[in-house]
Amino acid sequence: MAARSIASLTISFGMVSIPVKLYSATEASRAMSFNLLHKACGSRLKQQYFCVKEEVPVAREEMAKGYEFAKDQYVMFSPEELKALEEAGTHSAEITEFVPVRAIDPVYFDKAYYLGPDKGGAKPYALLARALKESGRCALGRWAARGKQYTVLIRPVDTGLVEGLVMQQLLYAAEVRSINDLDIPKTEVKPGELKLAQQLIEQQSVDQFDPAAYTDEVRARIEAAIQKKVEGQEITMAEAPEQGAQVIDLMEALRASLEKKPAKRAQPAKPAARKAAKK
Repeated sequence: MAARSIASLTISFGMVSIPVKLYSATEASRAMSFNLLHKACGSRLKQQYFCVKEEVPVAREEMAKGYEFAKDQYVMFSPEELKALEEAGTHSAEITEFVPVRAIDPVYFDKAYYLGPDKGGAKPYALLARALKESGRCALGRWAARGKQYTVLIRPVDTGLVEGLVMQQLLYAAEVRSINDLDIPKTEVKPGELKLAQQLIEQQSVDQFDPAAYTDEVRARIEAAIQKKVEGQEITMAEAPEQGAQVIDLMEALRASLEKKPAKRAQPAKPAARKAAKK
C-alpha cells in the first residue's frame, strides 16, 4: 500500500526552493487502547467535569481555558484570544544553518516525518539529499504548523534502495533537562575492568541496527490475552521469574558475561512448505 502524504511544504536554502510532501514516519495506531468500563455491568463510562466550588457537573459549552499564575488564581482566555496567539502556518521550512549530524544529541529528537519530492522537486530534492550525505551534515530550520512553531532537523537517509530526507522535530532547550542535575558521583574505573568491558562490547557488537530484530513482546502478550478472552478462555497468570543472586564482584561479573555466549537473534518464521497435491 502506497504511503499517503499528510501535507505539502517547501524546503528552502539560499535561493533554492524544494517542493516536498510530508509523510508520517511512525504509526500512533500501534498503541494499545483500553476503555474504562463499569465493573458491575461492563458498560462504558462517561466522563464528567465538576466545578470544585459549586460541586455541580459542567457542560462543555460552559467551559473556558485559564492559566494559573498563582495558587488558585487564574486569568481566563477566550477561544478567539488563544487563536490570535497561535503561529500562522507557513507551509515552508527555511533552513538557517548546517551542522554535523553528530553535533545534536538524540535527546532533543521529537516526532519524525519522511519528506518526499513533490511535483517539480525531484532534482533539487536529490541534490540536497546527496549534498547532506556527502558532507556528513544535517540542516536546521524552522517550521510552523498547527498553530505552533517548531525547530526542525533535516537529515539524509540512504536505505540502499532510495536516498531520501527525514525531517525531525526538535525539542527546545527549555524542554530538555540537563544530566548535570543528576547526582552522579565521580568513580574510578580500573584498567582491568575497562578492558573486560570493552571485550564484552566487542563480543556483542554488530555493524548495523536491525529494527526487525526487536519486537514488542508485551503487545504480543496483550493481543494474545485479548483473543483468549474474546473466545471465552480463561487467562492464567504467569509467575514472575526468580531474580538471580546479585553479583558484587564487578570483575567476576564481567568475566562471567564474556564466558556466556550471546543469544542469537530470533529469525522471522518461514512459511510452511506446501505439500504437493495428490494426483
